[in-house]
Amino acid sequence: MRRNAPVLIPTFIGLAVFAAFAAWAFHAAGGLGGGWRSLRPVWPYVIGGVLAVAALAGGLMWLAFFSADRGYDDRMDTDK
Repeated sequence: MRRNAPVLIPTFIGLAVFAAFAAWAFHAAGGLGGGWRSLRPVWPYVIGGVLAVAALAGGLMWLAFFSADRGYDDRMDTDK
């Protein structure tokens, strides 16, 4: 564990600093403009983006399993 300390300590410090910044930014954003109500027009785009990413991920997973089931991922024996 001591050999990993030079990597783990700065990593955890960096994560703590980022978490503190994210909490501050979240709190400070509540007072900007119209507050959280001003984000209402953005929600359809956020939901659309999440659905598009989910569809793309699902399609790529289906393609990976389809090719594995059909044997397209198997290595060819060139010695035959």
